Amino acid sequence: MKKAPPQPVALSPDEIAFVRSLVLYEDADILALNKPAGLSSQGGRAQVNTLDELLWAFARPGKARPRLIHRLDRDTSGVILTARTQPAASFLGKAMMARRFAKTYRAIVAPGPPEPPGGVIEVALRREEIGREAYMRVCRPDHPDAEAARTRYRTLAEAPGAALVELDPETGRMHQLRVHLQSVGRPIAGDARYGGALVLNGHAVPRLMLHAAALSFPHPAGGTKRLEAPVPADMAGLASELGLG
Repeated sequence: MKKAPPQPVALSPDEIAFVRSLVLYEDADILALNKPAGLSSQGGRAQVNTLDELLWAFARPGKARPRLIHRLDRDTSGVILTARTQPAASFLGKAMMARRFAKTYRAIVAPGPPEPPGGVIEVALRREEIGREAYMRVCRPDHPDAEAARTRYRTLAEAPGAALVELDPETGRMHQLRVHLQSVGRPIAGDARYGGALVLNGHAVPRLMLHAAALSFPHPAGGTKRLEAPVPADMAGLASELGLG
């Protein structure tokens, strides 16, 4: 049975203005946004609209809204890509499956830089359901539920008790960066689910300190597109307070 198309969502003028303020780049094929922390990409349970629903602000008369190509965790900020047309969505979906997307993240970790300060974390992960929540766990590569996962990282700055790291995931598992950093004893600050510090050097950590800073991908019209999102004020402020730049 063919799946019914999603029904338009009525948005308030404030919601329309808000989501339009997030636009990083747009053309006939794609629309990229700088998602703030606290906004669910899809499937939120609260009464507020998700980013997927807010995309109705960009729907052309009689047309579907832009389609999300990938997702970010609710408390992760940064670049998120959508396709304006079905051909663009199909092209980008295939490119992502072929690992032709390159994603770069920034994270504040504790209690210091990873050891060594740069390298690769290659640790298999498995999904675990606890009640209505899903977690990812480190597991042996021969576990029946194991998913191969690989993350390249480098330390950008360090200060007593904390470090700023750049992360390039080479696979796209759920919570991959969060669990990989936990697995080397450097959980992301503010990550209560995976053991991240909620206070650093006397400074409260306002949320998960993980930001999708850049995304490179093949453009449906040809060539490669690179998009960057500035680090949000809360993360930049904490980094400055900690002496991380």
